[in-house]
Amino acid sequence: MPFTALNPRMVEARIGPGQRMFSQRGAMLAYRGEVSFTPNIQGGQGGIGSMIGRRIAGEATPLMTVEGSGTVMFGHGGHHVHVVDLTGETLYVEADRLLAFDGSLDQGTMFMGSQGGVMGMVRGQVTGQGLFTTTLKGVGSAAVMAHGGVIELPITPQRPVHVDPQAYVAHRGEVRNKLSTALGWRDMVGRGSGEAFQLELSGQGTVYVQASEEKL
Repeated sequence: MPFTALNPRMVEARIGPGQRMFSQRGAMLAYRGEVSFTPNIQGGQGGIGSMIGRRIAGEATPLMTVEGSGTVMFGHGGHHVHVVDLTGETLYVEADRLLAFDGSLDQGTMFMGSQGGVMGMVRGQVTGQGLFTTTLKGVGSAAVMAHGGVIELPITPQRPVHVDPQAYVAHRGEVRNKLSTALGWRDMVGRGSGEAFQLELSGQGTVYVQASEEKL
């Protein structure tokens, strides 16, 4: 059930009998065929555990289940949409950046402190995105939202990537994150004052970076 880009801000997904997908409520723009949309109260494919995790995390991004036979067009708020195809690995993404994803993917939540220790917790406070992040694992596709489009940066053991926390969208693979400070960094580029935070991602995988520091 792959997504097809209609333009930079809209994607289309085909769904057939016996298949299902999940999306943010209000993300459906139009559809063709016999398709139903129902509020999801069990946290997506992750079930009740995922729902509890999101409530603990304070995430307020309700989902809806999409089933039937037809094609559905998704978009939200005019944000740019980027499709991530998974082949068994795990995608880590903030819940409010998830537009829609295959029902075949297992959804869960992860405490950021478990990936980067205390610095992982600080990252959540700095970005304002909470201490938890959503995980999607398996074979399937997910559509994520961003400001100004997304670029994919490879992460290798020899070449970690440093990202402005506000520009971070998601990452996948065997990746660890650590928040570090660079005194005067914003002063040097004329974008603020005081300490600046950089999110360092190391290991093997990919990080998705948006072109703007604005939040969704």
